[in-house]
Amino acid sequence: MAGMTVGMLAIPLAMALAIAIDLPPQHGLYTALIAGAVIALSGGSRFSVSGPTAAFIVLLIPIVHSYGLGGLLMATLLTGLILIGMGLLRLGQLIRYIPYPVVLGFTTGIGVVIAFLQIKDLLGLQTPEQMPAHFIERLEVLFAAIPSAQWPDALVGLMTLGLLLTWDRLNTPLPRYLAALILISMFAFGLHLVLPGFNPITVGDNFHWTMHGQSGDGIPPFLPPFAMPWDMPNAQGEAIGFSWILLRDLLIPALTLAMLGAIESLLCAVVADGMTHTRHDPDAELVGQGIGNLVVPFFGGITATAAIARTAANIRSGAVSPLAAVFNALMVLLALVIFAPLLAHVPMATLAAMLLIVAWGLSEAPHFVRTLRVAPRTDVAILLACFGLTIFVDMVAAVGVGMVLAAFVFMHQMASLTAVERREDDENMPFKLPEWALFYEFHGPLFFGAAERAILTLEVAMREHDLKTVLILDFTHVPTIDMSGIHALETAFHHLNAQGIGIVLSGMHPPIYRHLRKAGLEDARGHIMFSTDATQTALAAAELRQHQRDQEAL
Repeated sequence: MAGMTVGMLAIPLAMALAIAIDLPPQHGLYTALIAGAVIALSGGSRFSVSGPTAAFIVLLIPIVHSYGLGGLLMATLLTGLILIGMGLLRLGQLIRYIPYPVVLGFTTGIGVVIAFLQIKDLLGLQTPEQMPAHFIERLEVLFAAIPSAQWPDALVGLMTLGLLLTWDRLNTPLPRYLAALILISMFAFGLHLVLPGFNPITVGDNFHWTMHGQSGDGIPPFLPPFAMPWDMPNAQGEAIGFSWILLRDLLIPALTLAMLGAIESLLCAVVADGMTHTRHDPDAELVGQGIGNLVVPFFGGITATAAIARTAANIRSGAVSPLAAVFNALMVLLALVIFAPLLAHVPMATLAAMLLIVAWGLSEAPHFVRTLRVAPRTDVAILLACFGLTIFVDMVAAVGVGMVLAAFVFMHQMASLTAVERREDDENMPFKLPEWALFYEFHGPLFFGAAERAILTLEVAMREHDLKTVLILDFTHVPTIDMSGIHALETAFHHLNAQGIGIVLSGMHPPIYRHLRKAGLEDARGHIMFSTDATQTALAAAELRQHQRDQEAL
């Protein structure tokens, strides 16, 4: 039952998502069929349902426009390889470290772009066949075409929206998207027969096929054909071929698709875990997603990932194993082979209205508004940067800039936690501090965002206490150090040693000691000494002081 329910949900969405990237609708169905079954059997989440998703639309459109179907299939092939590599390298856990404002910013931006992309079909606008790629230019074309709106398409689109927004109140087992597909299509077809001039544009009006010596309108009623992706047409209608130049050009889009696919699939798996009280294997899920995207291009399918809405419907319908997702794929197969002629009568405005609802859900508008209200200003800046760049530039720029901004904010916050404090000779000291020694404690990580400031504090302190000849540094509260921290220590120690100041490094965690030893600091005998406890620290300080006296006596 679960597979049947999700299949009824997947069929209209798969068609709409393929049309949204300017491809014939059967490619969406091929994706739901092939990728859905393969990923269900090979992935690391028992309940996830995969297929074409709205999040990919803004990334796939420019690939289709620049490289055609063949380029998209090749990009999907690369995406699959990258996802498999990510899974084998066990990078699934790292996806958790992408900041929430970055994810929310680009998903909301994607939702806005998808919504505006539907205006043309929703209102039946007469626009150029090739729409501009830039968002602002596309808006200008759409608004200029508003006078060409067709009332039959607008009526069908608005009725579909109304049905989708109210259907769930009826508490029927029929998914609202399938209900809209059937009821609105029947209404539009019936009105077309009795009302002259009522001719909303349908799938069959926009898409035509020729296969196995036959031709027709809408969707070919055949199994997905097997073909090499590099034999499929490019934007000029010629076989795209296989070349290193093509792979180089498609590498960045494929990396972006893989990153977004990983985020979407693992978020979906987390949602499924929460609903079923199970645990998924993130690395196995990435490998499964990769295998699905590696296989599906050979059957004309596009980039796929796990879909949260379909996964939630799968669980609510009683799914207990990955076989539910396989039955979902079989439902798509049934629609493809038996009901394809009927799907040609689906109005384009109905599919556009469905994607408007999907775009609203994807945008997470309530969360976006709440984050603007309650988040710190730095997070709001990251959110708005990712949101704006997704809309006005592209998602590659949005994620890249968002991650860099988030990293800088994190470094600034961590640097503020790193401090250098002087310890005085009091009852809390682990040993009596000689008058010729200074004792300082480091607190916090010594990394590239904080090391320079911490070392500067030390150098200033030593200038203020120029009669001191031994500096004791306690690393007990330093959890980690990076190469920038090591370099800063080396520079400071070299400067201090040149002034005749000896240094004792105490209380280091073993990894930090190993790093400094590899850097050669342990070799500076007579100037730098290491200790592990209070007694060793006192002895090391005394030894350094004696060495200094011996040098002075020469």
